[in-house]
Amino acid sequence: MTDETPATTARHSAESPWEDAYGSSRAVAAGDFVLVAGCTAYEDGVALAEGDPYEQTIAAFKVAFDALDHYGLTATDVVRTRMYLTHVRDCDAVGRAHKKIFDQVRPVTTMVVVEGLTDSRMMVEVEVEAHRPGLARTLEGTQS
Repeated sequence: MTDETPATTARHSAESPWEDAYGSSRAVAAGDFVLVAGCTAYEDGVALAEGDPYEQTIAAFKVAFDALDHYGLTATDVVRTRMYLTHVRDCDAVGRAHKKIFDQVRPVTTMVVVEGLTDSRMMVEVEVEAHRPGLARTLEGTQS
């Protein structure tokens, strides 16, 4: 489901139950940037890798990449990542997962320890920002 307003802004829904409940989108393309947030280790409504911060991070970034793919972007287009962890002991595991995915890309990165996430089974939530010069022109060409 996509709602485009105005010409160089497009919103994409991943049909997460929280998007409708909280009035948000999984991804928003604004100009030449795509912002993706609220990505956790869920697949088809099922919590993945409970208790494993490394695998939850890998799964959460897969959710983010699925949203980027909607706009034709990949991990190589990512310029910023943010990772929210529920415990400081998981920093190294989450960092290893990030390195596995982004070692060649090297986006700017922030890792923050928070008190908790919306679903207590989730140990990690991620955000990505991607950039592609000319993306806004591409979006304008696909809108009516």
